[in-house]
Amino acid sequence: MSLKLFNTLTRKKEPFQPLDPKEVKLYTCGPTVYFYTHVGHARTYLFEDILRRVLEYNQFKVKHAMNITDVGHLTSDADEGEDKMDKAAKKEGKSVLEIAQFYTDVFFDDMKKINTLTPHIVCKATEHIPEMIALIQRIEKNGYAYVAGGNVYFDIAKFKHYGELAKLKMEDLEAGARIQVDTEKRNPHDFVLWFTESKFKNHLLNWKSPWGEEGYPGWHIECSAMSIKYLGEQFDIHCGGIDHIPVHHTNEIAQSEAATGKHPWVNYWMHGEFLILDKEKMSKSLGNLITLTTLQEQGFDPLDYRYLCLNTQYRIPMAFTMESLQAAKNAFSGLKDRILEMKKHPSSKGDTKKYEEAFLEDINDDLNMPKALATLWGLVKDEEIGNKEKYELLAKFDTVFGLNLTQVEDVQVPAEIQSLIQKREDFRKVKKFAESDAVRKEIEEKGYILEDSKDGVKVKKL
Repeated sequence: MSLKLFNTLTRKKEPFQPLDPKEVKLYTCGPTVYFYTHVGHARTYLFEDILRRVLEYNQFKVKHAMNITDVGHLTSDADEGEDKMDKAAKKEGKSVLEIAQFYTDVFFDDMKKINTLTPHIVCKATEHIPEMIALIQRIEKNGYAYVAGGNVYFDIAKFKHYGELAKLKMEDLEAGARIQVDTEKRNPHDFVLWFTESKFKNHLLNWKSPWGEEGYPGWHIECSAMSIKYLGEQFDIHCGGIDHIPVHHTNEIAQSEAATGKHPWVNYWMHGEFLILDKEKMSKSLGNLITLTTLQEQGFDPLDYRYLCLNTQYRIPMAFTMESLQAAKNAFSGLKDRILEMKKHPSSKGDTKKYEEAFLEDINDDLNMPKALATLWGLVKDEEIGNKEKYELLAKFDTVFGLNLTQVEDVQVPAEIQSLIQKREDFRKVKKFAESDAVRKEIEEKGYILEDSKDGVKVKKL
């Protein structure tokens, strides 16, 4: 089965055909590095990681670029509020670049924990200001921008395709505008390409520009400038969360096509749904953040979270609870136990062709990972297939799942740890749970983690 992907632009699944058969060009919106990445964000990065892995499983060579927003992202996706980087720097008493580097490092540490592939190109906004200025000049030259009050605005009335991605109608935008009024704008939904000091005073990062005073770029222009630089004026796939559809990605399309004259700028737009926590999306502003570190502190491996996400298709909202994560952990642990048995007893029999074909059909149906997981478990439980054949095919499947299934090993538990495990068990038998928890923490500090199950205590290395 050929690969089919759901295109937000057309609202339907389409056969995937790259512009260049030799190389797929993929751009994914990266983090704004002003705070910790939460598990809601991580779900989006996992979806994008699965997409890249599925492309590569289909023998496509992929060129993957991702931005790091370290300037210019306001507290609203529209032109409202403070720059998030500025706000964090002032709050923490550090420079913007110190804040950016710290949270960039944390981000990539988190991505390593959940085993995402590193983008081939990671581009920081602050290192591409000349490219942004040059792109704004092209937009201005082509008649789509105007200067008012010192700022450079994009004139959405001049761009006939505005709102296509979000299915917005121009007359509805004009009639229903309810955003903060900027008296310099011709239309309330016009957006800023370049800010000067005339709009936000005392901004910490500023650059000289052709528009008079020093200033800084609007958020939307950075992705256009950097994706065009590294992937060309037209490319294959652009990804992000669904919250980017109505403003950020809509504005990216407008400014990019206004500058280049190329329509469509991107052939396939793909968006991941929210992770839902207690009927609300997870966000810093709501104060309901859960990070990967939070999960680790509660005894979960970040790959337990990856396994959990594989159980929900990326275009479906995913309800997150600790109970669902525990269920995923138990299932993942059971899978790893099965793999250990395969490695210990590598019998050979049967044909895995039907499972290989089913898996390819699953992943090529718009990344249907829940169905692909079901196929994996069907293979694992099939008594007509030998362990050798199962293991070899599971290893191939894992190039997409990314669960490190071939790295599953029996843990050799030192005598010291075994003694502590027994000590903990003794405390538990007499209901001294505070003491047993203290021993468990001591075991974790020595590099081992305990998993309680109906079959007893399992020991794993951290």
